[in-house]
Amino acid sequence: MVIVYIVFLAIVQGVTEFLPISSSAHLILGRDLMNALGVAEWTASPADELAFDVALHIGSLGAVVVYFWRDVVDMAHGALDGIRGRFGERFHFLLLLVIATIPIMVVGLLAKDLVTELLRSTQIIAWTTILFGILLWVADRQVVTVTSAHRLLVRDAVIVGLLQCLALIPGVSRSGICMTTGRALGMDRPLSARFATLLSLPTILGAGLLATLDLYRSGDTRLTVEAILGGLVAFVAAYVAIKLMMSWLRRADYLPFVMYRIALGLLLLVLIYGFGWQPAA
Repeated sequence: MVIVYIVFLAIVQGVTEFLPISSSAHLILGRDLMNALGVAEWTASPADELAFDVALHIGSLGAVVVYFWRDVVDMAHGALDGIRGRFGERFHFLLLLVIATIPIMVVGLLAKDLVTELLRSTQIIAWTTILFGILLWVADRQVVTVTSAHRLLVRDAVIVGLLQCLALIPGVSRSGICMTTGRALGMDRPLSARFATLLSLPTILGAGLLATLDLYRSGDTRLTVEAILGGLVAFVAAYVAIKLMMSWLRRADYLPFVMYRIALGLLLLVLIYGFGWQPAA
């Protein structure tokens, strides 16, 4: 039963990490669902939990790298171009991603604990899930003016980066707010999703490195079977989610994600206010 719990968490994390539907809301609901079904929760040592966290980050990171491998190669070439003083299109795109990453790194280091302690409640997650779903729908009505990453401006990266900081509030969704901002700035749907997903690379890499450092400091650097399994499942789940999302957005809009967010938020509100539900500790 523990394996079922671990696989379920890895799937939820892998899928919701990149879709604009909020991973925090799904993890809360998912854990409570598992408990309601009588699935035994995984009770692990702090070192094992850290190893599991590292594996999930590696799995998610791997999915982005594999799916967007051409962009990753271009970014590597862009870094080399910058070192050589060649500031072309590849360097420009890499620079935009770096600029958009800086705000959340600064705010995250300074205020992450404060924000999560004050705002981490199921009620807030429910309302933010609905509100930012509606904002995604509004932004998705904007006229497309940018269809290529090479036409993005430094101003666009700054705006996306600043608004990405809102993702520190549970229920907002990092990918969701980045896609919403991208559409509001006139990016077409595939570009808004591509930029948002590639923006996750430094965030996931940074979180993974911090977790790895904590694991190293714990003195127990072994990777458990649960961690390896979780990482593999997260990789597959994340890759499938990215592939399906990008395929959908090439021919349709964000409306299914908007409707899903609103339905999920309403379900949470009904459970909370109608049945007095509180998530399991």
